[in-house]
Amino acid sequence: MDDHLKEYVDKYQRWREQGDFTFSSKVIPVRESLAPSQWILPAGQVLEILKNARSFALTDCLCRSHYHKCDKPRDVCFLIDEYGDKAVAKNRARRISLADASEVLKKSDRHGLVHLTLYMPGHRIYALCSCCSCCCHDLRLLKEYDRKDLVIRSDYIAMTDRERCNNCGICIDRCMFDARALRDGVLEYNQGSCLGCGLCVSACPEQATTMQLR
Repeated sequence: MDDHLKEYVDKYQRWREQGDFTFSSKVIPVRESLAPSQWILPAGQVLEILKNARSFALTDCLCRSHYHKCDKPRDVCFLIDEYGDKAVAKNRARRISLADASEVLKKSDRHGLVHLTLYMPGHRIYALCSCCSCCCHDLRLLKEYDRKDLVIRSDYIAMTDRERCNNCGICIDRCMFDARALRDGVLEYNQGSCLGCGLCVSACPEQATTMQLR
């Protein structure tokens, strides 16, 4: 574990021991993966969180800026309220409209990034990030160090209609959590590994996969 990642582990461990929080982040499904009838949990939607915040600002992804392990876009993360205010004052973030924020989220979806809400002590949301598994500190802790306790699943789970699925495998490349694989040309789906990000849904050409409430 490198020093940058260990700083997060030590900080999280200290906060947990002090009882400041139980988990550090939560997966939020991409909006394009949800049908209008499913938007019944507004607190769990990125745009609703931004809309209800006192203020927000767009900033570059700290993790990808630090590690440079992929070419995913960096200008896709949001800082909330006073954290955004401080970053704007230091020219480390910029104000954008809610409409522009929606376009940023669509760009993140096109590049296969997972939305995470990040928490400070007291479970205050301070950031909304669009993350890759090769750079993001929380996703790396989840995947490389099995810290499933730190990253909480979304309120939704992906379900695939086997009759509509043509086993094209597009969803496999989109899944960061290894919930999907092809075996002898047939899709295998491990529901227990799904964290409900919705990236498989928005990419499925047959619309065979949908999001359902857990």
